[in-house]
Amino acid sequence: MGPSALFSSQSPPLCFSSSISKFTTNYLPPPQCKPPTVAAVSASMAAASPPPTCLGFKNLMETFAVDVQRAEGRPLNVALKSAFTIASSRIEGVENVAIRIELSNGCVGWGESPVLPHVTAEDQTTALAKAADACLFLKNSSGKTLGLLLNQINALLPGHSFASVRAGIEMALIDAVANSIGIPLWRLAGGVSNEITTDITIPIVSPNEAAELASKYRAQGFETLKLKVGKNLNVDIQVLQAIRNVHPHCSFILDANEGYSSDEAIQVLQKLHEMEVTPILFEQPVHRDDWKGLGHVSKVAKNKYGVSVAADESCRSLEDAKKIVNENLAHVINIKLAKMGVLGSLEIIDLARSSGLDLMIGGMVETRLAMGFAGHLAAGLGCFKFIDLDTPILLAEDPVLEGYEVSGPVYKFTNARGHGGFLHWDNIA
Repeated sequence: MGPSALFSSQSPPLCFSSSISKFTTNYLPPPQCKPPTVAAVSASMAAASPPPTCLGFKNLMETFAVDVQRAEGRPLNVALKSAFTIASSRIEGVENVAIRIELSNGCVGWGESPVLPHVTAEDQTTALAKAADACLFLKNSSGKTLGLLLNQINALLPGHSFASVRAGIEMALIDAVANSIGIPLWRLAGGVSNEITTDITIPIVSPNEAAELASKYRAQGFETLKLKVGKNLNVDIQVLQAIRNVHPHCSFILDANEGYSSDEAIQVLQKLHEMEVTPILFEQPVHRDDWKGLGHVSKVAKNKYGVSVAADESCRSLEDAKKIVNENLAHVINIKLAKMGVLGSLEIIDLARSSGLDLMIGGMVETRLAMGFAGHLAAGLGCFKFIDLDTPILLAEDPVLEGYEVSGPVYKFTNARGHGGFLHWDNIA
C-alpha cells in the first residue's frame, strides 16, 4: 500500500508561531513529542546519532505501535468569501469536522472530514457522531500497529457512507505518527517533490462575474482555470467566452458535476471546437450512474476532440475504479480523500497507475487541514497529472496555523513533520 522506500533525514525541532485571527487568541504551542514507540524498530529509532531512519508508509503500518491518549472531533465552520455554486449544490460556508488525535508520546495529529451536500454521504451532525464513535474506539485500542488500527477504522466506518469521517480519522492518525518519527508527509508518501501547482475553480456565476474572477486569478499567476458548468448549456458557453476574453491563454478544465446528458456534453465540446477552444479535461460530464453515457462521452471526446474525460462522482470505491478500467469508461480518475478515505485512495491510485490511466487529485470545500494532507500526498507521490486543491483560497478566513506556504498557485511543504497544519483547539467548538 503506497511507497515503501526508506528515507533518512535530520528533522529540526517543531517551531510553531501564531497568526492574527479569531482562531488564535492566547494560543500556547503544544509540547514537544516524546520519543516514539515503534514495535519492530524502537531501538534504532531512539538513537540520537546518526540521524533517524524514517520508514516508508507500508513498513510504518506494520511496525509502529499506536497508543492514543486523547481523540476528539469538533465542528469546523468557516464562511466562504462568496457563495459556491456547482450543478448539484450551493453552499455559503464550510461545515466540516476537525479531528484531533494525541498519542501517549505527546505527538498530535490533525485531520478534517469535509461535508458537501449532495456529494458526501454525511452531514455535519452524522459526521460528528461517527467521529465520536471512532475516537472512543481509538482511545480503547492501545498498542495496536498503525496498519491494524487503520484497517479496524475502515471496518468501523465502511464504504462511501462514512468515507469522509474515515478520511479525517485516517489523516489525524497518520499525521500523529509522522510527527512521532519526525518526517514530513510528502517524504513519507514517496519524496518525489515538496511542492505542487494547483488550478483554481470558478463556480457557476454570470459571465461578467466569471470574467472578473478570471482576470483576478490571471494576475495571481493561475494558468489553469477549472470552470463549473452543467446547469445551463448556453450560459456555460457565454461564461467560457467571457473568460477567454480576459485570460486568453489559460488552460481550461470543465467540471459538469453530473449536470449534462451525454448529448449535451458532446454539444459543449462541439461548440468549444467551433470557438477553437480545447479543454485539457472534461470532468464528470454525466450522472454518476450513467456508465453508458460516461463511456460514450469519453470515446467521442478523445477520438473527435482530443479531450480527456475524468470520472469523479462515478468513482467512489475500488469497485467503481475497476469498472472504469475494465470497460474503458474514462481516461482519468479524480482522487478525493473524502470520497474514498486515505487507504482506499491509495488502492485506487495503485490500480490507475498499473492500468495506464491518468490521475487527478481534488477535494470537497476544505480548509488547509485536509488540503494540506492531500497536497503532501500529491507532492510525495508525484503521479498526478491534474491538481485541484484550491478551496482554502475561497474561504473568508483561514483557521489553520502553520502548514504549507502559498504563493499564487504554488504550494510549498517546508514543515519538518507531518502535514504541519494545526488548529487552536479551544476556539474550535
